[in-house]
Amino acid sequence: MDSTRAHNLALPPDTEPLSPGVHTYRLADVVQRYHVHGNGPVCVAHAGGPGIHWEYMRMPALEEHLTMVYVEPLGTTWDSRLPSHPHGYTRERYSSSLETLIRRLDVPEVYLLGHSHGAFVAAYHALHRPEQLRGVVLYEGAPVTGPEHGAEAARMVEAFATRHAGHPGLPDVMAAFAAIGAISDDRQTEAVARGVLPSYFADYWGNEERLSPFRDAVRATYISGLDEDLVPDAVDDRAALKELTVPALVVVGRHDVICGMRWGLELAELIPDSGLLVLENSGHMGHMEEPELFAEAVRDFVLDTIDPHDSTL
Repeated sequence: MDSTRAHNLALPPDTEPLSPGVHTYRLADVVQRYHVHGNGPVCVAHAGGPGIHWEYMRMPALEEHLTMVYVEPLGTTWDSRLPSHPHGYTRERYSSSLETLIRRLDVPEVYLLGHSHGAFVAAYHALHRPEQLRGVVLYEGAPVTGPEHGAEAARMVEAFATRHAGHPGLPDVMAAFAAIGAISDDRQTEAVARGVLPSYFADYWGNEERLSPFRDAVRATYISGLDEDLVPDAVDDRAALKELTVPALVVVGRHDVICGMRWGLELAELIPDSGLLVLENSGHMGHMEEPELFAEAVRDFVLDTIDPHDSTL
C-alpha cells in the first residue's frame, strides 16, 4: 500500500469548512477533498484535464485577496474514483459534487473559477446551478468541444511547431500530442500531460529553468471523457450561454494553443455583460505567466460584483 493510500484510509475529524489546510469528507461512495488557502471572499477553483491533479492551480497572488478553495476533482485520487472509473466523469457529475461542496462551505454565495476543462465544468454549473454563485471566471475555456474545437487546436499546435521549428525540444512535444489518442492509463496520461506542457506557455523554453520543476511535478489520472454508457460527454453551450445570468469574467492567453483567442472572444461575445481579460504574454497558464495581472483582474471582478451588504462573503 502506498503512503498516499494509507494516509487516506481514515477521514479526519470535521473542522471549520473554511479553515486553512486540507478538508476531506465522504460523498456517497467516494471521498471528496479540497484545500483552503488565503483570505477574503470565497472562490472555489476547479482544475482542468479532466484528470489533472489540483496542485498546478495554486495561485498565491490571488490568495492575497480571496479565500481560495481548491477542489480535488473526482477521479484524481484512488479514493475519489467512481465505480465506473475511468468513465462517468461528466460535467453533471462534477457539478453535482461542486454543489455539495459549496453547501458545506456554509456561506451564502461563492465565486467559481474553472481552468481549461474546469472552465467547461464552471460554465455548466453556472447554467444549471447558479443559485449559490456570485460570479464565475471562465479561464481558458470554450463554448464547444468536438471536431470544431479539435480542428482549431490542431491549427494552433501546428502554428506553435512552425514558430519553434528546429528547437531540440519540439519533437518530444509533437510526439506527446500524437500519443493523446492512445492514452489508456495513468502513466500515459501523466507522460502526455508533461510532454505537451511546453506548448502551454507563451515561452516555456525561454523560462525553462523556472518552469521545468513545475512540469516535472504535474500529476495526472486517466479519465476517459466518456459517460457511464461510454458516450462522449460532448459540449455545445453556445445557445445556453446567451441566457447566462451569473456575472462572468472570461480569461484567455494570447498564445494558448488549446482553448485560445477564438474561444475566449466567442465566450465573451455569447455571455451577456461579461468581462474579458486577454493575457498578452501568456499561453494556457496565465496564472503562472502573468500572475499579478491575472490576480488583479479577478480581484477587480470580485470587487465589482460583491454585495456590499453581505459581510459573510
